[in-house]
Amino acid sequence: MYFCTETLLARKVLIHFGGFMKVVVIGAQWGDEGKGKIVDYLAEDAKYVVRYAGGPNAGHTIVVDGKQFALHQVPSGILYPNKSVFLGAGMVIDPEALFNELQMLKDNGINWEGRVFISDRAHIILPRYRKMDKERDASRKRPIGTTGRGIGIAYSEKAQRDGIRLADLDWKQKIADLDSEDLEYLNKYKDQLIKMRVDLTAKMHEFKKDNILFEGAQGAMLDIDSGTYPYVSSGASCAAGAATGCGIGPHDLDKILGVFKAYETRVGNGPMPTEFNDADEAESELCRKVRDTGREYGVTTGRARRCGYLDLVALRYACRVNSIDSLVLTHLDIYDPMEQIEACVAYDINGKIVTDFPAGVEDMENAKPVLKKFKGWKTSLKKVRDYESLPKEARDYIEFIEDFCGTKVGIISVGYERDETFVRDNPWK
Repeated sequence: MYFCTETLLARKVLIHFGGFMKVVVIGAQWGDEGKGKIVDYLAEDAKYVVRYAGGPNAGHTIVVDGKQFALHQVPSGILYPNKSVFLGAGMVIDPEALFNELQMLKDNGINWEGRVFISDRAHIILPRYRKMDKERDASRKRPIGTTGRGIGIAYSEKAQRDGIRLADLDWKQKIADLDSEDLEYLNKYKDQLIKMRVDLTAKMHEFKKDNILFEGAQGAMLDIDSGTYPYVSSGASCAAGAATGCGIGPHDLDKILGVFKAYETRVGNGPMPTEFNDADEAESELCRKVRDTGREYGVTTGRARRCGYLDLVALRYACRVNSIDSLVLTHLDIYDPMEQIEACVAYDINGKIVTDFPAGVEDMENAKPVLKKFKGWKTSLKKVRDYESLPKEARDYIEFIEDFCGTKVGIISVGYERDETFVRDNPWK
């Protein structure tokens, strides 16, 4: 059947005004942007939440009524008692870690049974992958600094067509090929995994008239194709990964939100042009303040995160390569006590001013940030619940970001709690 442009336009109008939307939330930096909190916040208006990439290397921290939850594989929407969540085909599943996480939720009064499902096309992380992951990174001349959770190995086995999926658990020949250790491990979780597995493509079609929230992992700058390769994750952390990782087509995605912090952080190795210089006393002190106030320690590893000035060159690149419709600004309150803040608007690479994000690692390692200064607001933002109530200095900072990136900041977070958030542009409308 042939569909004219008018017909396709009418379909979009129907979607946007018919009360059902498909919204993607990605990290627009190097991960740890506060995606977990934002997904949790937006999940109130979604019926289903789907995680589409990564594995137990992700760490999403959510605070509800002062109580903190650290999630690694389970989508953030699980904290709502009436939401069903799905682990997508683009994920790699660690069964042991998953069921430990589910037990943690149960111990904290979250009844998850009958609400957590896994794509039958998702791959499984085997115990030996963790050892292989650590050994491979240690043997590299330039280690990536992985979490050592076997994620990269699982994706590598998947690409080499040697992995095992949930759909394969009752494939007798495949199971017969496993060694005794892998078989013993899978047998512990096999029945539970089979009970939870679903045909996610069929489910997405079934739920086409419902609001669905797609949750990314890591960040856009860690995507294996568009990130700072080779210092990237092994999965598709870009917006396009929501389609490939959930078994739906890109036409069915309505809005893409990119979450970023008011400053920059990174975990592991790889270039970060705006990183605070520990050799500089003022920057070292600024790093300490930002890290401690922002709780910049890994949820998964406990490692202190590298911190730096907001990199607007990288953020604009993330907006462009992911077609981000709206930005979500988190951790704005971290700058509350500061007289002055700065953000990177260009790179100085060997004396040449560069305003586009380079692909080459050597260029990135040689890049020095060209910084623009902004006046601080010197007041607490904790109780601000609308844009107009922000101090002028905070609004000036935000509006410069919008102009530089060509993308509106639609949601702003000024704390860890759900209610310490306000919306300028509702993604569900």
